[in-house]
Amino acid sequence: MRRGRVIPALVLALLAFLVTAPEARAQAAGGFDFNRAEVAATGLQVPWAIAFLPDGSALVSERGTGRIMQVRPGQPATAVATISGVSASGESGLLGIAVSPTYAQDGWVYAYFTSTAGDNRLVRLRLTAPQTQPVLLSGVPSATIHDGGRLAFGPDGMLYVSTGDANTTANAQNLNSLAGKILRLTPDGGVPAGNPFPGSLVYSYGHRNVQGLAWDAQGRMYAAEFGQNTWDEINQIVAGGNYGWPTCEGVCSGSSFRNPIVTWTTAEASPSGLAYANGTLFAAALRGQRVWAVPLTPSGTAGTPVAELQGAYGRLRAAAVGPDGWLWLSTSNRDGRGTPVAADDRIIRVPPTGVGQPETCTVTATTQTQWSNGYVIQPVTVTNTSTATLNGWSVTFTLPAGHTITSSWNAVLTVNGLTVTARNAAHNGTLAPGQSTTFGFQAIRSAGGAQFPSGYRCA
Repeated sequence: MRRGRVIPALVLALLAFLVTAPEARAQAAGGFDFNRAEVAATGLQVPWAIAFLPDGSALVSERGTGRIMQVRPGQPATAVATISGVSASGESGLLGIAVSPTYAQDGWVYAYFTSTAGDNRLVRLRLTAPQTQPVLLSGVPSATIHDGGRLAFGPDGMLYVSTGDANTTANAQNLNSLAGKILRLTPDGGVPAGNPFPGSLVYSYGHRNVQGLAWDAQGRMYAAEFGQNTWDEINQIVAGGNYGWPTCEGVCSGSSFRNPIVTWTTAEASPSGLAYANGTLFAAALRGQRVWAVPLTPSGTAGTPVAELQGAYGRLRAAAVGPDGWLWLSTSNRDGRGTPVAADDRIIRVPPTGVGQPETCTVTATTQTQWSNGYVIQPVTVTNTSTATLNGWSVTFTLPAGHTITSSWNAVLTVNGLTVTARNAAHNGTLAPGQSTTFGFQAIRSAGGAQFPSGYRCA
């Protein structure tokens, strides 16, 4: 990675204005409305990765503290685990996290970090017993730079791990080294069937420092990679592929190397997190301080990239599409290379196009009463805020895990997983401009606690 440029005070003042004036920031691209980006959480310490639990909340790793934080939009982030033995220096520390695709059955959360033992390693843990952290992989070369660190489960159910060259460029071409690679593991840390090199975790090689992994709708894999001084890259990854480092950077001339689908100058990108949605890759850029929206063609090549949120939030590290359908990003302004504002570091959410437009109705919910394992939410007030009569309305909200609705009134409720949709009853669907109506419901908590439903939205 490279040191970011020094930003003059005049430019910083302009960026501060842009943050408070979202209508001037960016346009919609790739199915997301970047004009309506919003801050979901503040006060984090170098958030590195974002992964999601089945209840829709996000787990966020903090590079320097070793903590895994749980984030719900609009609520303070809370620490749910601390990884033991993290050594944080330079670019190293607690890096990638991933949630098991069968989390509801096994409860596993995976974490990749630089350890005090002098290597990079992979552990897993359960949030119900976070101090127990069995090691699945160790001995990955580490350094204060180029540690890779992205974790992601692929559509095949296997766990993919990106590693950097650990500041030793020869590692990348050495198939006996786990550095400078993308690794493919079973969920238990073993070598899966179908890996390109028998008995090896190595899936692809010739990488300098991959920090972003994503798959498109056809199951093709992509990686965002830091160049040295000239070209940053996004590559389409194939089993056994050699991506050229350190022989070449960017487009290679040798037929034995695979070329990137898109490159940028190093000043424009330093791409870290990578996400896919709506036929588009979204790369979070650190030095470039933007999101690159890269449209994909049907064959998996790249169209013309579009820069979004340029300079609006500073350095951007993680990118992930949440179960809510929003694009989640993290800032990295407290990593020693940024210029933090008081709220940094932050989690940013970008709504899908059409979501977050001026509403025709609003909803507010009040907790009437609660007891050790249940509560009543009443009234839930729906108000017509448009200038026309509404002839029907619906409200959606999210239940915390383990909560069950036992009864409701003045609305028809349906439940899909943890998402609840409340639709008007026959007698209260018509609302004149400014008119309100109410409904309510009762729920129980199987494990007790003090959580309540969240994310109320009206349509």
